[in-house]
Amino acid sequence: MMSMPPARRGFVRRQLRAPYAAVVGALVGFWLSLTPSLMPRAAGAQALISAVCACAGYGLGALVGWLVRRCGVRPVGRARRAAWWVLAVVGGIGCIVALWLGLRWENEVRRLVGVDRVGLLHVLVSVALTAVLAVVLLLVARAVKAVGRVAGRLIATVMPAVAATLLGGLIAAVAAYVLVVDVGGGRLVGALDATFRTLNDEFRTDLPKPTSPDVSAGPRSGQSWNELGRQGRLFVVNTPTAEQVSAFTGEPSLHPVRAYIGAGADGVDLEAEARRAVTELEALGGFDRAVLNVATGTGRGWVNENQAQALEYMWGGDTATVSMQYSYLPSWMSFLLDGDRAQDAGRTLFDAVYAHWQGLQPAHRPLLVVSGESLGSFGGEAAFSDAHDLATRTSGALFVGPTANNVLWSRFTSHRDPGTPQVLPVLDRGATVRFADVPADWERPGPWTGVRIGYLQHANDPITWWSWELAVRRPDWLEEPPGRGVSPHLHWIPGVTMLQLGVDQFAANSVPDGEGHEFGQSPAYAWAKILPPARWTDADTAALAELLRSNPAPR
Repeated sequence: MMSMPPARRGFVRRQLRAPYAAVVGALVGFWLSLTPSLMPRAAGAQALISAVCACAGYGLGALVGWLVRRCGVRPVGRARRAAWWVLAVVGGIGCIVALWLGLRWENEVRRLVGVDRVGLLHVLVSVALTAVLAVVLLLVARAVKAVGRVAGRLIATVMPAVAATLLGGLIAAVAAYVLVVDVGGGRLVGALDATFRTLNDEFRTDLPKPTSPDVSAGPRSGQSWNELGRQGRLFVVNTPTAEQVSAFTGEPSLHPVRAYIGAGADGVDLEAEARRAVTELEALGGFDRAVLNVATGTGRGWVNENQAQALEYMWGGDTATVSMQYSYLPSWMSFLLDGDRAQDAGRTLFDAVYAHWQGLQPAHRPLLVVSGESLGSFGGEAAFSDAHDLATRTSGALFVGPTANNVLWSRFTSHRDPGTPQVLPVLDRGATVRFADVPADWERPGPWTGVRIGYLQHANDPITWWSWELAVRRPDWLEEPPGRGVSPHLHWIPGVTMLQLGVDQFAANSVPDGEGHEFGQSPAYAWAKILPPARWTDADTAALAELLRSNPAPR
């Protein structure tokens, strides 16, 4: 049997060797990754967090060790062997304790949000996946390090060794960033855009073209069925009929108007789409209805049915809802890659509708409201400068599941009345803008008169509370008593908490209604407080919520 050449054996030995401080850092990073956050974690999600935290700890530990060695401190002999034995014992016991605590915290979060518990198999799978992912990440990091070492040697011919080493590492990191983000990322975005554009054009044979004259792609519409895109077709098909609305109200009702403008196959032109939206509303009679709802959708154009239908049933179908598509990508991709477009879309659509609305005789203008969920709330806010602007140019607004990047939401939350928590703030004693987690919160702190602007949010929604600032700054909501559904064992850890909540966002729509980013029938309770019709009662609201719960819109 051929033996491995000495040079290759030396290379393999160097790859398997790990500095003491780096191992300590990796262990600490792994332990911290098991602390609770807002959402339950699947084994794969936990493995991703643990692998990244362990590798980050490994890198920080390696840096600290290198600095210590540069200062001349280098244990040898018996002291070195003893240190490794202590680390092996403490590390082994620490991992057992951390995994046990992590399982307890995981099940505590699952109990709070109402999902099934997990057991030992969850732990074993996550540990195995963590090991695989950590090795992959470590190999990538060492490849970058090797490039940096080569660059450092070249630079060392003209600069001091220490400076050359640091500069070489920086060059390697920048080169890797450019390669992955600018080159690979650009190609990835292009491929994703093409893929999701194909999905957007997908024709669903189980969704027949509408025959109602009150919706896009119907007899009076200027839009074709194919032009609406996938989300637009779903939005139109989900419109309740006049008979369905009448069955709820017990009175003769109208078929709601729904106008939708898809992005089409030729790309996104927001100004052109907004003009077409106004033309479509005119053709469908949307400006003749009692209420006109300008709804900004999420990335691919999805509009929350419970937000739209709550108003439609509440007002006996005498409503019009208009929306337009501004991206082919899912919300999280659209937010990360082109978040400004959501704001541009919300601003452009509202301004176009508002300009036409202003030209109507005041006595014939519908009540004008705005709405949006998640990325849609981020875009829907963009048409307004402050609460006064919202109250002046609309008759109300409902923003559901706002993101931490929402400009007005962030401002309102920062300027909240003293003593009120960040997860459920009170602004100017609730005069115009209010925040709610559960329906009873709309009553705080007292009577709500005039134009009403509402934010529906959950204390355990990672989409609302995640931001890049979490990496370096403890937010107020983690210094205050935990909100509803939040583990009391959740504490801020630099870097780790940001990563945890970032991964949590992918589970935020996989929990029961009323938790995370799932709002269920809560928009019905919100609209009942923000824009109720005459003689509307709490019993009507409960009946509407039950209708939406028992008869969900077809998908």
